[in-house]
Amino acid sequence: MTVSDVIIQDKEKINWQDICLDDTNRNLLNQLIKEYNYVEELRKYNLPVNNKIMLEGSSGCGKTTTAKAIATVLNKPLYVLDLSTVISARIGETSTHLKLVFDKAAKDRAVLFLDEFDHLGKMRGKDDKDVGEMRRLVNTIIQLIDYFPDKALLIAATNHLEVIDIALKRRFQLTLSYQMPGPVELDGYYNKLLQHFPEHLREVPRKYDVSYAEAKDYLFTELKAIIIHELEQKQLAEV
Repeated sequence: MTVSDVIIQDKEKINWQDICLDDTNRNLLNQLIKEYNYVEELRKYNLPVNNKIMLEGSSGCGKTTTAKAIATVLNKPLYVLDLSTVISARIGETSTHLKLVFDKAAKDRAVLFLDEFDHLGKMRGKDDKDVGEMRRLVNTIIQLIDYFPDKALLIAATNHLEVIDIALKRRFQLTLSYQMPGPVELDGYYNKLLQHFPEHLREVPRKYDVSYAEAKDYLFTELKAIIIHELEQKQLAEV
């Protein structure tokens, strides 16, 4: 198995202003971006940039989008690794694959996005042998994180921060929490999505108590249904 078999290079560009963040998270990430802009000056004071970030919280609330936006604004390639697909029963092989991925990200000065990071914790508890093997894998990842250079950026995402090994969590300088959006946040998101559409399409009924991802899927499905209906009516009128 090669590196290209386990990671995906995500080339989607996300504008920094298009990500949905609360004030706390936006301030933390703005500081992060500024650190990279002034990295050489900070090194004169022996101050390292924060390059290990944990994103935790509900699915569909912006963790992956945040990673894409960071890669875009820093002009770095984004490599995505889903840990649930790379962790196998053969822990030794998993460690080798992870080392290849970390080495490539470091060499390319990339943003490495580790999705489903909690999968490490969920693999525990079957029997003593499994616990021992998982502990060795955790130790391997700890070493990879410790030696990950600050010219690259590591972002881990999880829906279940509580199951992750404490020693692993301590390696991340920043932890950002993502919550389900309320009506005000969703209205702002709907307005942003609808601003590029004609006025008559902006009156779509809105759905609440959903994540940003669910809201986007719902809205686009409704818009497509309206547009297709209008096209069909126009075709019938022309017959």
